[in-house]
Amino acid sequence: MSTHHGSVGGEDFDVAAVRAAYPALRDGVAYLDGAAGTQTPEPVIEAIAAAYRAGFGNVGGAFPASDRAGAIVDACRAAVADLVGGRPEGVVLGANTTTLVYRFAGILGATWRPGDEIVLSRLDHDANVRPWVQAAARAGAAVRWAEVDPVSGELPAGQYDALLGARTRLVAVTAASNILGTRPEVAAITARAHAVGALTYVDGVHATPHGPVDAPALGADFYATSAYKWSGPHVGAVVADPALLETLRPDKLACSPDGVPQRFETGTAPFADLAGVTAAVDHLASLGGTRTGTRRQRLLTSMAAVETYEQKLFATLLGGLRDLPHVTLYGNPAHRTATAYFRVAGHTPSAVAQHLATRGVNVWSGHNYAWELTGSLGLRDTGGAVRAGLVHYNDTSDVTRLLAGVAELS
Repeated sequence: MSTHHGSVGGEDFDVAAVRAAYPALRDGVAYLDGAAGTQTPEPVIEAIAAAYRAGFGNVGGAFPASDRAGAIVDACRAAVADLVGGRPEGVVLGANTTTLVYRFAGILGATWRPGDEIVLSRLDHDANVRPWVQAAARAGAAVRWAEVDPVSGELPAGQYDALLGARTRLVAVTAASNILGTRPEVAAITARAHAVGALTYVDGVHATPHGPVDAPALGADFYATSAYKWSGPHVGAVVADPALLETLRPDKLACSPDGVPQRFETGTAPFADLAGVTAAVDHLASLGGTRTGTRRQRLLTSMAAVETYEQKLFATLLGGLRDLPHVTLYGNPAHRTATAYFRVAGHTPSAVAQHLATRGVNVWSGHNYAWELTGSLGLRDTGGAVRAGLVHYNDTSDVTRLLAGVAELS
């Protein structure tokens, strides 16, 4: 285990201590696949197990096990709200964010009419593209596209001036690309959308694990996040203003709750996993070493520490890849998460991933569901590229092993 430390804003980011909380890391593998899903720390594992050990029933009953379930749900909503800067009563929970996008695409799309328009971006994961495209097709609405600069990987905000109009109903955009790491100027894009009366749906799945989030400051009418991308279980959430949710009428069972946010949630919740979500947020709040202040305040501090640490380590990763003449890197955005997308000359991306796996390095290859973006980059139909992503538990030994493995392929 590495003992790398990073000085972060006056605090010492002790990555060895962070790593010690993750049982999966004891296998000695370099988990550089965090962009696809993170490993889980002991507090989250214990919270899930403790919920099962204590026992729970469905919500709304007259017995203690039901009360425990209700308390778990309430705590989960409060935790997610603290993480992204929302309000608990505006947190809609679901199986995953793709399912939730389809849920809201159906709800919002039912209000669209022929001649209406939506604006999507080529930068986005397909989960924030295809549900909207399909909803628009059902409604007879037009889809307009914001394009990505193929060299820099940027999504210029200025292009939205020509894309938006009086019939624009929705603008969907990512807060960070899941393959290039690009952080577009979301607040500038959403301000333009609001100026024409459009709603905004911000995909924060890839952005949330890598720094502080303030969904209202981003101008997100809806902000989506997935707990398994930030050390939690497989649970998705969409955070919105409760007043906005009150105006929306989803299809639902006649006898299921009609209040907000429950009216958007179908079936029985995975209560133990929701307990794990709360524990994951508490874990993130502890990473900056700060033990005072509200959980929201501690999250802002800790996630700023995470971002600084990751970016320092990422500079080593990027520099090492750039020094290898047989490696081609894609995208060079000004602001990005610690995510690299690259090809190795003479080897298919899948072969590179397989080779690295034999060296104890986990990375992904292919399009990684960035369907439109890999198409724009000319990579989608030729195997995509290799993706290596850092999260807060990665260390210098992980990066060193990746670079050594790629160097072997020269």
